Amino acid sequence: MAKFALGLMSGTSADGLTVSAVQLRPLRILHFKNYPYPSRLQQKLLTAYALPAAELSALHFELGKLYAKTVQKFLKEFHLSAADLEVTGSHGQTIYHGPYDAVPNTLQIGEPSFIAVQTGRPVVSDFRPMDMALGGQGAPLIPFFDAYVWGRGTPKILLNVGGISNFSVVGKNIKTFGFDVGPGNTLLDLAAQRLLKQPFDKNGRTAARGTPDVKRVQILLRQKYFLQKPPKSLDKNTFGEKYLDRYFPRADFKSTADLLATLTWFTAAAVAQAVQQFVPAACRRELVVSGGGCYNHTLLAFLRRLLPALKITTTLSYGIDPQAKESAAFALFAWRALHGQINHCSRATGARKDAVLGKITL
Repeated sequence: MAKFALGLMSGTSADGLTVSAVQLRPLRILHFKNYPYPSRLQQKLLTAYALPAAELSALHFELGKLYAKTVQKFLKEFHLSAADLEVTGSHGQTIYHGPYDAVPNTLQIGEPSFIAVQTGRPVVSDFRPMDMALGGQGAPLIPFFDAYVWGRGTPKILLNVGGISNFSVVGKNIKTFGFDVGPGNTLLDLAAQRLLKQPFDKNGRTAARGTPDVKRVQILLRQKYFLQKPPKSLDKNTFGEKYLDRYFPRADFKSTADLLATLTWFTAAAVAQAVQQFVPAACRRELVVSGGGCYNHTLLAFLRRLLPALKITTTLSYGIDPQAKESAAFALFAWRALHGQINHCSRATGARKDAVLGKITL
């Protein structure tokens, strides 16, 4: 079998690990699978920013061991041999992202040495610090992948709706850029867990029965971050429980459906406003959605209502499963890092120059 790379991604929702096996020349996703975290681990990861150092260090190693076991399971399930594996790219789990702190910083955990020992092959991890050392925000990193895949075609906006929403603008003769837009699934999932006793509002079904509070959202979109020019990025806790309690108290809404509809509208309206404010008119042709949010039919309906001039589709239309895209990106980043090739779009992060991101564990 031809050589391949693995990509590992766990997003801001901390709901599990996505593993992709990627052929690099030409780029093609061979296999991918999501491995849910046990609920105990998910809750620990979501609150890990408050852990004492000893407990955080232990979690760093616990997660690295889990990643190694998951890789072993993935290789076995898809009949892949570690002898054909060239490199693994592991994003790790973001515990904290503070680009605006007095000392800008970011922290992703999941010790890569365990994966290197398990596979006997190099692992590239910790991609964000080099960007920050060059004066960047450390995020978003996916614009490089988007430009690599779609940069030679007609202009597109590539929207990823994970815990946080972010997008890239790419296309022939376009200088690629991107940024974190605002809330993705974080507020929606928190509300669903509280009020529906479910991990999320599946397909946006409950939100579809509600009426969004459009005026409330219009007011919130005047907040500083939404008006700030890119490059810019967010920590997942920016739109966490405190934000939900302050701006979306349950008592303000006639029904749970209305509350979820308003949160869904908030995510869609933040994207629409960012497109209108920061994307050149010539690039407002197509919005290609990925991430878990692309399965929320109500969110997609709201995006179509707010951006009627844009064709709205998902990465599946281009042969890339929406839930595999980010893990596949880190497979590409790792492969390029191993060969000393740039894997970075500085225009998206504000770094001084393009660079090779990631630390290699042999």
